[in-house]
Amino acid sequence: METWSRRAQYEFFAPMSDPFYTLTFPMEIGPLLAYTRAKKCSFYRSMIWCVTKAMEEIPAFCWKDRRGTIVLHDTLVPSFTDLRPGSDAFHITTLEAGDNMEDFCRRAVAASAGQRAFLSPSRWPEDQLIYFSCLPWFPVTALKNERNLDPCDSIPRVAWGQYEPHGQGVRLLLSLELNHRLVDGVHVGQFYQALCRRISGWGGCV
Repeated sequence: METWSRRAQYEFFAPMSDPFYTLTFPMEIGPLLAYTRAKKCSFYRSMIWCVTKAMEEIPAFCWKDRRGTIVLHDTLVPSFTDLRPGSDAFHITTLEAGDNMEDFCRRAVAASAGQRAFLSPSRWPEDQLIYFSCLPWFPVTALKNERNLDPCDSIPRVAWGQYEPHGQGVRLLLSLELNHRLVDGVHVGQFYQALCRRISGWGGCV
């Protein structure tokens, strides 16, 4: 903490009982969508992988507040809602992203299909997780997550809804809920740029 570059900002937000903020912004997802359709790979799971890897690029998303002790994770682990075909009862699956998107999609499908409990077992510290939700039935313009109000909660919440045609592309509104003790707007901007690079990188890969 003594040598941490964000010490002053952290100490400014630390006394606040509700240091969380939510924002939503548009993403052009056309290249990733085209790739997943061509490869018959889940767009939802592919987007989870891309978001996770983009967050891992930005140290602020890997800093965690453990009651005033700041720790840094090397990797983050997606924990995401899922639905079985024909069911309206969701469950939550957690597994490491790995370094290959298509491999993650295959593992995620198998893990979700084989899961019988509402929550899958997790061998990772909870603050290493990213919570993902998807509401594909309608566009999401804003979203606030339920939580026990713990000001040290360092887990990013990520959600999106239905994507829509937009001009010559396809637009998805991405919602983040973050702890201002750890993540500022500039870090969200860095994440946005990293995610844009990852998504656009799938263009021409079909």
